[in-house]
Amino acid sequence: MTTSTRGATRVPAVLVLEDGRIFRGRAYGAVGETFGEAVFSTGMTGYQETLTDPSYHRQVVVMTAPHVGNTGVNDEDAESARIWVSGYVVRDPARVPSSWRSRRTLDEELAAQGVVGISGVDTRALTRHLRERGAMRVGIFSGNALPDEGTMLAEVRQAPEMTGADLSAEVATKEAYVVPAQGEKKFTVAAVDLGIKGMTPYRMAERGIEVHVLPATATVDDVYAVNPDGVFFSNGPGDPATADHPVALMRAVLERGTPLFGICFGNQILGRALGFGTYKLKYGHRGINQPVQDRTTGKVEVTAHNHGFAVDAPLDKVSDTPFGRAEVSHVCLNDNVVEGLQLLDKPAFSVQYHPEAAAGPHDAAYLFDRFTSLMSTVLMEGQRA
Repeated sequence: MTTSTRGATRVPAVLVLEDGRIFRGRAYGAVGETFGEAVFSTGMTGYQETLTDPSYHRQVVVMTAPHVGNTGVNDEDAESARIWVSGYVVRDPARVPSSWRSRRTLDEELAAQGVVGISGVDTRALTRHLRERGAMRVGIFSGNALPDEGTMLAEVRQAPEMTGADLSAEVATKEAYVVPAQGEKKFTVAAVDLGIKGMTPYRMAERGIEVHVLPATATVDDVYAVNPDGVFFSNGPGDPATADHPVALMRAVLERGTPLFGICFGNQILGRALGFGTYKLKYGHRGINQPVQDRTTGKVEVTAHNHGFAVDAPLDKVSDTPFGRAEVSHVCLNDNVVEGLQLLDKPAFSVQYHPEAAAGPHDAAYLFDRFTSLMSTVLMEGQRA
């Protein structure tokens, strides 16, 4: 990716999809060129959390909401230390942000971090194209000396695909750190960072959990060195079929019977650890308005999603796995995609979406309470034994 940050407002820009479809607009953010997988997000709010979610690494995000940037950028809502999207596509960027919390415009933030974007694009037409044709490689080119269309298309088709991409170690922390419990400490959790969002350990800390966030390369010895009451596997980018190390680590945790909770990428890791396959969705689930049913209660939740891959597990039966019986606990009501798994004979469960609600609704916050209850139950049983 090559970028410049000078005077992007009226600079011409071109978006080129790998199937040859072209959209023209104006530069938004940095000027230059960038490549990634074109995906769309249906959230009407929460763009700052989306931009800083490590799960969007190497993706060009198309916002379906027409007006973006209305509340500017603040210093509190980022989910990590940087913007991770490789490009950003909006229809009508806000000319003046309106929020007492705003510190700078979204355009300024994108430019400062070297993120190439494009505005003035018919995002409704682009989203419909991606729904019909599927997520695909894309390039954004901006500047006063743009390449010809054939050259741009050739560069897009040379970019790496998301299938087969092993990305979690690129976004995870390099050094372990601790998020202390708020109030009385009740539990210790080892959280394997595959692209963790900042709000996730905060939600656990709110419940009296001391969270030790470990690199994606953590070993079994690293995990158990913190003497955890539970182990957590986070969200993250890339193809779960490449995640052999996290899968092996999770199997070791399951063998020990330690309470386990996974979200998003962590759900796909649990699926693989149990022997299920994974597959790439046509265009994925991204946004904060996805309906999911918790099959254990029958309750329907509105949830926040960011995933392009899913677990291939049967919806209509309990499955036998190397770690006992497993079942699909949550399902997306739009397309019946697996959105959660649970073991019936060991203390382990996962969901495919984001219960930390950053950004998004709070319907799924109970999952952190379910995790604490699981740890409490196992701890009490251990004391009785």
